[in-house]
Amino acid sequence: MATRLAPKELMKQPERLAPGHRLCAGCGASIVVRQMLAAIDEPVVISNATGCLEVATTIYPYTSWRVPWIHNAFENSASTISGVEAAYRSLVRQGKMEEKDVKFIGFGGDGGTYDIGLQALSGAVERGHQMLYVCYDNGAYMNTGIQRSSATPFGAHTTTSPAGKKIPGKQQFRKDLTRIMAAHDIPYVGQAAPSKWRDLMEKTRKAVNCGGPAFMNVLSSCNRGWRHATDETLEITQLGVDTCYWPLYEVEDGEWRLTYKPREKLPIEEWLKRQGRFRHLFKPQNRHLIDEKQEEIDRKWEELLERCGEA
Repeated sequence: MATRLAPKELMKQPERLAPGHRLCAGCGASIVVRQMLAAIDEPVVISNATGCLEVATTIYPYTSWRVPWIHNAFENSASTISGVEAAYRSLVRQGKMEEKDVKFIGFGGDGGTYDIGLQALSGAVERGHQMLYVCYDNGAYMNTGIQRSSATPFGAHTTTSPAGKKIPGKQQFRKDLTRIMAAHDIPYVGQAAPSKWRDLMEKTRKAVNCGGPAFMNVLSSCNRGWRHATDETLEITQLGVDTCYWPLYEVEDGEWRLTYKPREKLPIEEWLKRQGRFRHLFKPQNRHLIDEKQEEIDRKWEELLERCGEA
């Protein structure tokens, strides 16, 4: 069991993402980034895929980043940061640069990670780069107009999976990217949420100090796409955790461990009814889809409990 850190121990760093950026009020991505970077004591270098986080924090000629930061294409945040890490290691070996235990972190949304960035991410971790890749998962291509991604939940309304009479939202269940990354047998994989800040920050510390490639998948509410009030971000994120839509766990050197188990596992309906993107599911003709969604969540939760020795 990892040592639990006090809030002051987790918040030594000054803000590395400055205020004044243009992310939406209540955006989950900025909360995630601030929490994670505050957990890291060492110098960091960041690559950032095209998306909401990149666009809204670097409106030319301004930037909110107080650390070395690189913008790259939608699909290659992992490739970029792995190349920077390799160059740094080479310069240190050649004696051209002092070793300072720099941490290399790549950020990407679910569109740039689950979908068009998966090949680059898989290749980077397979090569063994000492880097952390973070997916801030808001469940769609939000920056370009709320189009579905393979992270979009079953039944959700998006502009490319619209809820109509014949097709009531997205027809496929979400890809389980965290489990896919665990299958790479890398030193550390974690799934987290900003509503459980201590869990997120402790996992970040583990990830950047694991001695090899690490991956973290973090739930990141988008109130524009999810259709909820801007002051409900963390509450609705926590509902995703307590319904076990987004369970919190880690895979450390092949060992699966549940890091949070709800005292009462809430029905998925409690999460769905708070978001406008699922409003159509509550029509009488679509209620069976909520049952299907509950069955899938229950099945995967039981699988996870068994993997973690909690069954």
